[in-house]
Amino acid sequence: MPEKRSNAIKNWVESERPRERMRNLGMSAMSDAELIAILLGSGTRRYSALDLAKQVLVENNNNLLELSRKSPSQLQKISGIGEARSMLLAAAMELGRRREQTEVPERLKVETSKDLYRLMKPKLAHLPHEEFWVAAINRASRITGTRRISIGGITETTADVRIMLQFVLEMQAPAMAIFHNHPSGNIQPSEADVKLTKKVNQASSWMNIVLMDHLIIGERGYFSFADESML
Repeated sequence: MPEKRSNAIKNWVESERPRERMRNLGMSAMSDAELIAILLGSGTRRYSALDLAKQVLVENNNNLLELSRKSPSQLQKISGIGEARSMLLAAAMELGRRREQTEVPERLKVETSKDLYRLMKPKLAHLPHEEFWVAAINRASRITGTRRISIGGITETTADVRIMLQFVLEMQAPAMAIFHNHPSGNIQPSEADVKLTKKVNQASSWMNIVLMDHLIIGERGYFSFADESML
């Protein structure tokens, strides 16, 4: 459990307080707990902000990715984290994801499967449920748009091939790529994944649309059907 409030940050030597350390040393010198403590702003009657921050990390296995998946209501289950603090933490995690997305504009040129992964990782890697997305790709091999096709449960989602192709046709794109995530972290394709890929590939070919790849995205990597010669 966190230490008692007698160790309140205001009683610390000034140079050791999180805000002073950030001011003097910069953000890169801060620990995850110190940065979270700054977000929390203050502690409780019994615990300092840093104590609470450490407890937040402990409750999430010291894993920021796991923390980023938690909703405000889930964060409120941590002792000392009420509605306001839970929303602050959730908002900070969401801003981090959005920043990562802005670094990879949709006009990205697709040269390898890694380019596709860079585009979709911020959208899919952190999710606790499955989602299926499609990307339209123009003749210059640039992404011209993406669309979420479906949202599923923890283990699977369904994907309507007609909706995928409709979007790509609306974008007047000659090529496409499809994506979904595996919340379990296991990026190997299931039998259903293989069947769906074949179905999409066959349907798109009838429309003279090239299926460039199907990526399965996990927390720490991805599986590319194109790289594995499975298209």
